[in-house]
Amino acid sequence: MNQKQRVISQIHHQPTDLIPTAKLEFEGDVAERLDAHYGSPEWRSLVKESDHILRTSAVNRDGTQVKGTRALYTDAFGSRWRGDKRTLHLEEPGLKEPSLKNYRFPEPADFIRVNWREELIGNIRQNRGKFVVSGLGFGMFVRTWIIRGFVNALTDAAAEPVFYEELLDKLCAVDLAVLDEVLTVPIEGVMLDGDWGDQRGIMLGPERWRRFIKPRLARLYERIHKAGKYVVQHSCGNIRDVIPDLIEIGLDVLQCVQPEAMSPYELKKQFGKDLTFWGGLGSQRIIPFGTPEEIRREIDRLCRVMGQGGGYILGPTKALQPETPTKNAAAVVESFLEKAGASVH
Repeated sequence: MNQKQRVISQIHHQPTDLIPTAKLEFEGDVAERLDAHYGSPEWRSLVKESDHILRTSAVNRDGTQVKGTRALYTDAFGSRWRGDKRTLHLEEPGLKEPSLKNYRFPEPADFIRVNWREELIGNIRQNRGKFVVSGLGFGMFVRTWIIRGFVNALTDAAAEPVFYEELLDKLCAVDLAVLDEVLTVPIEGVMLDGDWGDQRGIMLGPERWRRFIKPRLARLYERIHKAGKYVVQHSCGNIRDVIPDLIEIGLDVLQCVQPEAMSPYELKKQFGKDLTFWGGLGSQRIIPFGTPEEIRREIDRLCRVMGQGGGYILGPTKALQPETPTKNAAAVVESFLEKAGASVH
């Protein structure tokens, strides 16, 4: 059973010989500290090889950089960003008023990376046997506040619903056009970005999410499924209230599963027969602030409980953060390699 077969089997709730693992990423100087810890960067190749999923994207995640430097630039929506601090900061939204009159809305070509198709096909050839997922960049909800500013976008949803729906329709049309391009390459799944939740719940509120986001999301899911691909949905935060809605419109895999916001084990009990969960290892608490032994025990528990009967892909919810101690990062790396049947030693 190769890596792709393991992932597909898990999505179909079939147990596998090993629990598939997903990409480990490192921020700050964590990777460099691990180089020193192991005495060489060889561990990086082992981690890459053990990753069951090849993630790629046809688009620039934060919009085409139109002008300026990385420190201060303007994106395809006319919004100005600070990119020299952690994290990206929206300095000035591109659309000041809740109206698209006289506003140049970006075209799909504004987002698609040059030579992305050739690059992706070459990457697939070099990584045969992996489950390939392509993303579409930021999701519709996130792009509403990229265009309008966060407070303005939430205000629009409540006070300017006609405009908000018009804006979402434009964004959905762009996503569908980009999706049609993405579906021309040999991938297994499409990952959509949501980020609808904070750690308390749905930021728009469940009812507004169902009115504004759900029907447009359903169009994307339908297009993906018609092409014979799997739907992977990313969202941080607590989105428990809308998980039944996601199942209803055909979600295959829920990615992130942030344990600081909602228990992966409770989700498994309630929704495990309908969904595959990818993630569940908290990058906010246990990885930076637990002990190495606590991290190893939690990874063992995730694989044992979440993987029971299939329907699980092991992964951290986010990249390992800069405050992660070296010994904790090493515990994550070594546990992931062990679960994938490899070893750093």
